[in-house]
Amino acid sequence: MGARSYARRVTTTPESRLALVRRARRVNRALAQRYPDARCELDFRTPLELLVATVLSAQTTDVRVNLVTPTLFARYPDAHALAAADRAELEEIIRSTGFFRAKSQSLLGLAGALVERYDGQVPSRLEDLVTLPGVGRKTANVVLGNAFGVPGITVDTHVGRLVRRLGWTAEEDPVKVEHAVGELVPRSEWTMLSHRLIFHGRRTCFARRPACGACPVARDCPSFGVGEVDPDAATAMLKG
Repeated sequence: MGARSYARRVTTTPESRLALVRRARRVNRALAQRYPDARCELDFRTPLELLVATVLSAQTTDVRVNLVTPTLFARYPDAHALAAADRAELEEIIRSTGFFRAKSQSLLGLAGALVERYDGQVPSRLEDLVTLPGVGRKTANVVLGNAFGVPGITVDTHVGRLVRRLGWTAEEDPVKVEHAVGELVPRSEWTMLSHRLIFHGRRTCFARRPACGACPVARDCPSFGVGEVDPDAATAMLKG
């Protein structure tokens, strides 16, 4: 059945908890089929490289960060080298990522903290990671899920937008969103669900005008119709 035959969902009674869980898991399965290659799009080889790349990714694209990090990691291969970096040199290397002065401050601070508290190694516990300068729960969950294999839900702008559009939660606070979404899918799926939602947000469910008519989860989305519903026009909008 094509997208033209979908009617925007109109609910007259509240969705039960069981129905919400089932719908969320259907969406997760559909996104897994749509994006079998969903993954962290930041290039890294070590937990430190991922931590640094994630800090740099604020307010810029992963593509831009991936252009900068080869030079950065070659110049500062470990936390000890980064902690001892010349600030002006570091700022020049990361300048193109934007907010380079604040990011340099964060990188120098977190590298110094790693050297002082953890012998230069990135800790594998959320409660330790969030004590590092420039590292919040979002960054910590990226590192835990992708460098250490510890399941975590990364609530970036894409994930927050999509879970509200999907009606999984009305919360705006990222921590509350994280907990609400975590209750809908098995813990083992948390990291991959985050990747799938981010892929979907970047490629189909855009912020201003989503490609509703080419969406694999249209049947389970209460926001179907906020974007382009014509299948051909929607398909032409897809990215990636």
